[in-house]
Amino acid sequence: MSQTIKALISLRELILNGDLAPGERLLEVGLVDQLGVSRTPVRAALARLADEGLLEKMAGGGYAVREFTVHDIHDSVEMRGTLEGMAARLAAERGVSVLSISKIKECVASIDDLLNKTELASEEIACYLELNELYHRQLLRLSESFVVERMLERIVTLPFASPNAFVIAQSEIGQSWKVFLVAQEQHRGIVEAIENREGMRAEALAREHARLSLRVLRTALKNKAALDQVPGSKLISNVAA
Repeated sequence: MSQTIKALISLRELILNGDLAPGERLLEVGLVDQLGVSRTPVRAALARLADEGLLEKMAGGGYAVREFTVHDIHDSVEMRGTLEGMAARLAAERGVSVLSISKIKECVASIDDLLNKTELASEEIACYLELNELYHRQLLRLSESFVVERMLERIVTLPFASPNAFVIAQSEIGQSWKVFLVAQEQHRGIVEAIENREGMRAEALAREHARLSLRVLRTALKNKAALDQVPGSKLISNVAA
C-alpha cells in the first residue's frame, strides 16, 4: 500500500469514527506523527478528503473536519436519487441489451434468496451490503452515460449519500424487515420499468428508492443504537432536529 493511500484510508476512518471532531483543525505536522507517514502523503490525503467533502479548507490555510446538518444529509440523498433516477430513465429510453438486463436481474434474484429468511445474521447483512452495492453499480452502468456516472461517483463519496449508508442502522430498528422488503420491491420495479422502456416510471421509482434512506434516517435520529451504526454519525451537528 502506498503512503498516500495509507494516509487517506487512516484519516478517513479517524473522521468517520469520530476520533477527529467536527470543526477540528488538522495540522500536517501532527498528522505525520499520528498516521506514521511523511508530510507529502498527508498533504495529498487532506486535499483528497476536502474534494470528497469530509474536510473544508480554512480561510487562513489548512483544513477542518466538516460538520453536517440533517439538511445536508437530505440534500445528498435527494441528489443521489435524482442522478440514479436519471440513469434509470436514460436506460429505459435508450434501451439495454438482454445480457445487461439479465445481469441486474440475477442480482435481484440473489437478494430475493437472501430475504427468504425471517432474520439476517451479521454475515448475511454483509452479503446484502455487497449485493446492494452491486445492484446500484449495475443500474448506473445501464444508462451508459459517462456524465451521470462521473457526477454520481462524486455524490456517493459524501457521508450518508451512498446506497449502503443506512443499511446497518436499518437492521437495528424494529420492523426493519419491512424496509428491506420495500427496498427489494423497488429494486425489482426499477428493473421492470427499464425493461419495458417506461422511462418516467423508472425515474420515479429510483428517486423514491433513494428517499427510503431518509425514512431510516428519521427513525435513527431518535434511536442512538441505530444512529451509531451509521458511518460518520458523529459528524451530524443537529441530531435533535
